[in-house]
Amino acid sequence: MVKEEKQENRGSVEFQVFSFTNKILRLASHLELHKKDFSSERGLRRLLGKRQHLLAYLAKKNRVHYKKLISQLDIREK
Repeated sequence: MVKEEKQENRGSVEFQVFSFTNKILRLASHLELHKKDFSSERGLRRLLGKRQHLLAYLAKKNRVHYKKLISQLDIREK
């Protein structure tokens, strides 16, 4: 999957999006249990914004990689 491919280049946009997606999924499952944890909710929103900016950059630079990444990570296209 993407994780094995991106181990060697941790600074790439694809790896950063993959990393943010894992953090987002982990925080989302945390917030399902702890609905009133507003500081974690704020952190989740920040991560979503960062991932959105990176995806927008990737869509401009390389549309093929963008399409491949969002299909692998099961992210909706904006």
